[in-house]
Amino acid sequence: MNMQATASTPERILQRLDWQVIRRLDGMLQGDYRSLFYGYGIDFADLREYQPEDDIRYIDWNVTARMDSPYVRQYMEEREITAWFLLDLSPSVDFGTVQTLKRNVLIDFVATLARLLTRHGNRVGAIFYGNQVTQPVPPRGGRDQVLRLINDLLKQPYLPKAPLTDLTTLLTGGLYAIKRRSLVFVISDFISLPGWERPLNLLNRHHEVLTVRLTDPREIELPDVGIIVMEDSETGEQMYVDTHDWKFRDRFKKVAQAREMELAQSFKCAGVNVLSLSTEDDLVKTIVRFAALRRQRRK
Repeated sequence: MNMQATASTPERILQRLDWQVIRRLDGMLQGDYRSLFYGYGIDFADLREYQPEDDIRYIDWNVTARMDSPYVRQYMEEREITAWFLLDLSPSVDFGTVQTLKRNVLIDFVATLARLLTRHGNRVGAIFYGNQVTQPVPPRGGRDQVLRLINDLLKQPYLPKAPLTDLTTLLTGGLYAIKRRSLVFVISDFISLPGWERPLNLLNRHHEVLTVRLTDPREIELPDVGIIVMEDSETGEQMYVDTHDWKFRDRFKKVAQAREMELAQSFKCAGVNVLSLSTEDDLVKTIVRFAALRRQRRK
């Protein structure tokens, strides 16, 4: 993982990832990145009757109504992929340890995936969201585009505490900005006002959406380290707590577990694949695990 992402240059970050992450991925995936990057092009090819393993997003409802039997649209798969990164850079993403914030994990993940995609002739673009949606970075290919994304990420400010994030703004911005069918990575910790499930579902109907949830273990279970100051990462509100108190730690854990269950249900309603990416994860092993899950789902 990147220990000091914001203290490095884009070139040095990319060189480190090429050496420490991408070379290992090449060996473990043996060049088979289709399990991560498959998608359908925009060229309509044919209609055929629905089969149980088909993706329901490709059902043609007009033809289905006329034929009184479900039919799906088939598309010619494009050789080149256009990928977009919708990136949440709100205050809660700056939570973590001194060595690794969730923001650092986000930078490493985006740089790695952008490098893999552009290395195989694909194009990548991005939309950043802090307290508002930025002007999109248009999709382009090549190493220079990866360096531009890293540079733009490093320049994104660490925002002062503010009212809770509203991811609906980011997702709606993606719906308007991304015109042609694309591979879309939505990367966030999903600490947000409610209501983002519907725009995420709409985005998933139009594109191939992969959702990446940033986490830190201390958001799930508090360590026993004595009296600490806890701060709401979005609003800045602070309070002293005694983590020696096992009852308090137990209450904290139960609240966190309830939120995990709510998030799981929200992702299920949106119909998206979810990759959990922790500040303590090995990025290579996480990506390989995700590739295996996507291969399994495609069978």
